[in-house]
Amino acid sequence: MNGDVAAANGPTRFLSATAEKQCWGFMLGSTLFAVGSAPGFMAWAGASAANLSFFVGAWFFTGAAAIQYVLSGAATTPIADGGKQFRGEWLSAATQLAGTLLFNVSTAAALNADTVTEERRRVWSPDAAGSVAFLVSGVLAVIVFTNAVRFWAPRRRDWWATQINLLGCMAFGVSAVGAYVTSAGQTVSDDLAGGGTFVGAICFLVSAGLGLPRWART
Repeated sequence: MNGDVAAANGPTRFLSATAEKQCWGFMLGSTLFAVGSAPGFMAWAGASAANLSFFVGAWFFTGAAAIQYVLSGAATTPIADGGKQFRGEWLSAATQLAGTLLFNVSTAAALNADTVTEERRRVWSPDAAGSVAFLVSGVLAVIVFTNAVRFWAPRRRDWWATQINLLGCMAFGVSAVGAYVTSAGQTVSDDLAGGGTFVGAICFLVSAGLGLPRWART
């Protein structure tokens, strides 16, 4: 009997959505993005290795964002006039999940893109849209925290996590601008593209680390 219960609980524990799994998913995804965009890595390992690192990292982002979406709760809440309004926490999580899915598309396309047209339409376009989604999600997260606590709360760990997350979203936006592929097949700025991705990944890594439940309890 106990063996049957343990067998049944095994898959349940694996599929359960927890804040700790969410944080570790973002941390692993961020680490892979940081490795792929680290100064000198592409020159040393090659573009294929960097693109593969981004591709795998994007899936960790998506898994973590899916958990965050599940944990965000109901999409709407009742208001005084009897109607309903969207909850900021849910909107932030939903927007971020959409952004990670767009990164899945762009990083997968980058593995095979070999023409300027493919790089602009199949790689850069979803990458830019995903960066915008991340930025919107980050702003919404700050608004949610401000409404729940206050705008300035530097003594709180979750305040730092929210602010650093927004900084990472902004860095990803800068990266998307730098990664734009011109008609000549050149990016606007490799330094902006790589640097923005690296800084953003480090910010997401730190933000997720600050959100770890065990660390917060300590």
